[in-house]
Amino acid sequence: MAEDVLQVGILETGRPPEELARRYGDYPAMVACWLGLPAGRHESYPVLENALPDSPLEKDLWVITGSKCAVYEDHAWIPPLEGFIRAARAAGSRMIGICFGHQIIARALGGQVEKSSKGWGLGLHEYAPLSWPRERLGPAPGVIRLHAFHQDQVTEAPAEARCIARSDFCEHAALLYPGFALTVQAHPEFSAPFLADLLQMRRGSPLPPEDVDRALGGLSAAASDSWLAHLILERNRRF
Repeated sequence: MAEDVLQVGILETGRPPEELARRYGDYPAMVACWLGLPAGRHESYPVLENALPDSPLEKDLWVITGSKCAVYEDHAWIPPLEGFIRAARAAGSRMIGICFGHQIIARALGGQVEKSSKGWGLGLHEYAPLSWPRERLGPAPGVIRLHAFHQDQVTEAPAEARCIARSDFCEHAALLYPGFALTVQAHPEFSAPFLADLLQMRRGSPLPPEDVDRALGGLSAAASDSWLAHLILERNRRF
């Protein structure tokens, strides 16, 4: 489907702190801004309130947002979301996973997600392309820089997934499910000002102050969020 008629469904699995939401918007608004989607091109579904789409064919592309919840926690809305992910794959839909979304897609398709012994991944992280699928995603970038805010990680990818970016801190930083999904552990929808305010808000509880200071010190560098948005919109029917 041509980019100018692409319809996107945003599956809302979490919300930013209320104070920050008033200033920066909710996660669906951040996703729409990141992808450059005008009004009428996207619709959000509050999955965390048990509101799933009726069919994975309602939209051309689905995006699963980040969340403060862990994919292995006992929330009533998580098993139905996993079922929707599997139904979307079976229906030939396309899907993007961000942080929690990256993890829940992996878990729904047989992967494992755990709290990392390496601690928190915060700030602007660099990821190296790995076995980059040029035939599906075009030329490989030299390095991918994205904002991160996570402690859980995919520790075992599903058999069908192809790891396409990694770092020493995050082994499965980006996963490609050929013909179905592209997922990233980081937050391309987070702006540097939002992430800085979130880090300050969480300083000391639960974030170690020294980790916050380190993360804040690296936020001035340019991120690869625009590049990733262009790749997703350009390659939607081919990844």
